[in-house]
Amino acid sequence: MTSRWMTEVEKVRPVDVTWSQMSLSVLNEGRDLPEEYRDLMDRGWGPVRVIAAAARQYGDKVVKPLYDAMGTRIHVEDNKDFDAVIAAALDEVGLDPALARFADSDEVDDRLRASHQRAIDLVGDDVGTPVVAVNGIAFFGPVVSPAPKGEDAGRLWDGCVLVAGTQGFFELKRSRTVGPIFD
Repeated sequence: MTSRWMTEVEKVRPVDVTWSQMSLSVLNEGRDLPEEYRDLMDRGWGPVRVIAAAARQYGDKVVKPLYDAMGTRIHVEDNKDFDAVIAAALDEVGLDPALARFADSDEVDDRLRASHQRAIDLVGDDVGTPVVAVNGIAFFGPVVSPAPKGEDAGRLWDGCVLVAGTQGFFELKRSRTVGPIFD
């Protein structure tokens, strides 16, 4: 949702987004998790590894389109066959289908962990993904659903930058009342 929101922000505010990789699979590595969530984290390595391999081969410009292509299939279309998701997303973005082999390889894990760690270094260890950084200020979130559009996206951006830039401000949170809403 945050990536969708940031795409909207780019339309209404003078921001130029650089997309980096964070991964809940990396974040939760070595943690004691419920079995069902552990399975999800273990399976989550495949798609993010392919994105890391694609970024290595083609540059960071492919991160967002490939992330969106995979994310639409996984979250909007509810396709949990990650091999099929990866193959279709690579095809949609026009990338080498051989990149799919990285889903089951740890060859790019150091690259992925380094990208993830850069974000964590900006905000600290007690947060998750996403991390947004702007003008020397970084914050976790926002966690928002559905992603605001147009000027609503811009106003949320303005507010996030304002509160994150306030000396001594650390957290704003409330319970989630809805799951992800993709519109």
